[in-house]
Amino acid sequence: MRMSLRFILPLLLVLGAIAWSGAPLVGSLIERWFRADVEMRSELVFNSIRDTVVELATAPGDRKAQRRIDELFKTIAQDERLLAVGLCSPDGKLTNQSPAWPKRLACPKVTPAPHAFVVEAIETGPILVATFSLAANDSLSPRLVILHDLKFIERRSSSAEGYLAAALGLLALSAATVTVLVARITLQGWVRAVKQGLTPPAADGANDQPVPPEVAPLISNIRKILRDMDAPRGLGEAIKVDWGPESLRTLLRSELPNAEILVVSNREPYIHNDDDGQIALQRPASGLVTALEPIMRACGGTWVAHGSGSADRLTVDENDHIQVPPEAPTYTLRRIWLSEEEQDGYYFGLANEGLWPLCHIAFVRPVFRSSDWEHYVAVNRKFADAVVAECKTTNPTVLIQDYHFALLPAMIREKLPDATIITFWHIPWPNPEVFSICPWKEELLSGLLGSSILGFHTQFHCLNFLESVDRFLECHIDRERSNVRAGNATTLVRPYPISIEWPPLALAGQPPVPECRKRILERYGLKPSVRLAVGVERFDYTKGIADRFRAVGSLLERHPEWIERFTLVQVAAPTRSRLEAYRDTQVEAQNQADAINNRFGTDNWKPIILVPTHHEPDEVFTLFRAADICLVSSLHDGMNLVAKEFVAARDDEDGVLILSTFAGASRELHEALIVNPYDIQAMGEALADGLSMPAEQRRDRMRLMREIVGEHNIYFWAGRMLLDASRIRKRSNLERQIAIATTPGKPRQP
Repeated sequence: MRMSLRFILPLLLVLGAIAWSGAPLVGSLIERWFRADVEMRSELVFNSIRDTVVELATAPGDRKAQRRIDELFKTIAQDERLLAVGLCSPDGKLTNQSPAWPKRLACPKVTPAPHAFVVEAIETGPILVATFSLAANDSLSPRLVILHDLKFIERRSSSAEGYLAAALGLLALSAATVTVLVARITLQGWVRAVKQGLTPPAADGANDQPVPPEVAPLISNIRKILRDMDAPRGLGEAIKVDWGPESLRTLLRSELPNAEILVVSNREPYIHNDDDGQIALQRPASGLVTALEPIMRACGGTWVAHGSGSADRLTVDENDHIQVPPEAPTYTLRRIWLSEEEQDGYYFGLANEGLWPLCHIAFVRPVFRSSDWEHYVAVNRKFADAVVAECKTTNPTVLIQDYHFALLPAMIREKLPDATIITFWHIPWPNPEVFSICPWKEELLSGLLGSSILGFHTQFHCLNFLESVDRFLECHIDRERSNVRAGNATTLVRPYPISIEWPPLALAGQPPVPECRKRILERYGLKPSVRLAVGVERFDYTKGIADRFRAVGSLLERHPEWIERFTLVQVAAPTRSRLEAYRDTQVEAQNQADAINNRFGTDNWKPIILVPTHHEPDEVFTLFRAADICLVSSLHDGMNLVAKEFVAARDDEDGVLILSTFAGASRELHEALIVNPYDIQAMGEALADGLSMPAEQRRDRMRLMREIVGEHNIYFWAGRMLLDASRIRKRSNLERQIAIATTPGKPRQP
């Protein structure tokens, strides 16, 4: 009670003095605060769109550019306090403005300062006119003008002055009451109240009880802190960051200090095979490996994968470890050994005859066998045991890759409850109706919800997953924050469009584009005048290779002028040849190529050259650089990194990308020619458009796509997930500290 009086009496005296003399000052203070806040918001808006506006404003006669400026201004002006946005020419004329721009308001006068803030009075009330020069050192450059409505400041200032005295009196009374009540609460009551307040309501409402009023303010503040950690980033994140290996390492040091990183995937980044008694190194042509390997080179750690090479056992140490990359080791590859029976059931069976066709809309019926499921569970358990054995800490960061390991997150969570588990699903996620045919749908969903973060390529796939969880599991879904709480664990479900290394390692040492073209034409016996299209895939029924060939037939039938002047070189590596559907895909593609070649080919020319062999990354990039067109016609694809690799290979800013609308990459690469791969004639017309596209348009399209791929590269992809992981770890640490501080008998952590 003595401590309560020490707190209450000074508080009453101070608040009384403030209430008596401070009311006239508060209004002015609030006005200055909000004015500074509005100015800061104006600067944030300007900094986030400056580069885009500068680029578009340099083409004053380009109607497309002007429309894009107007659309940009209209989008920005949707903020509730932002009245309008406009662009003024150096001579003071308003060239572009959002719809709500006041009719009688002209462009502000030119000032020598790079930016200026002025309050103007219009018919509807006061506004803040923020003027920014697009070129900091040039007073005659175009100026971006941002208008903010200031009426809310007047309302809040007058309200604050009117209610300040009453509010402070109420605050003093509330503080005194809370202090007295808190002094009388027993330690056991504190523990129960705080834990109850921080525990989310169960799905059945079993623990949905009101929070005691005496601790409600504390609970509210803690919840706010935890929500802020989960909140999406705002406009400030739009400021460009040059993501690369060093920036990723810096992020790890600052946000995840001393974090142990492990990657788990079925496919390994380096394969050793026995080649006539010699050990040959192979780098698999996998989009997953292409994406993740640069991250591991930058971050270090351990990569756990299936050792599939015929000479893999000969190259590891007694712990099944090998240091990679071979030329400059930076991380450890831990190989897991699977029997042929395990591989048939887990990989070829459930993963690729069941889950792969289930998640891809390619009209191949999934096959589900109980024996395959048993092997899938056993192999996931084997990988979980290996991950736990590899961990040197109790709270590692584990990145689990793809549909082979849907059960692995929950299995790791059982052994390492403090681990930060990031699972990325590299293929599409189907809607609940399609997913419902899986006999083990509940087990797969529960396994994935062992993740701290579950990532997909697109928001559409995230929504499908949340709908599936809502349909088949009892849990709490927060759709606003896109997370799922099952039991005591929360899983954040977010889109993270995957990308590639920038600049790509395979681009280093490539000859100039003319030399690449000369080599490829000579390799395949093509004339210098032939226009070249390329396709690079695995023989997979989701890639639409046969439909791509039919589109070539449609092109030559409707545009015979391209006969003997156009060739498609299709590189397709055989894959999963044990499965009938994949063998049939290769046979169908070969038969279709033969039919097109027999119909249109001549003695010295074939419209389609099918190369059914694996190509190393540098060979693929040489092919990309030689091509006029890259054709990506996936029937359904999570992302398709071939499209981004083609863009990255074209540092000459030339070439045309024809891209399926059913590939995730089409959500980012809008400047590609987007096609429906099921519409053969339309795809043939896209080929004709690409072949006849003017050089200037090709360069404009490619330049924009290269900007997207360069900025949203693989380090950006990893950085976003690791930043979210950092927030989750900080949140967990805070919850742990709260639990320790409110648990009787436990010492407080420093």
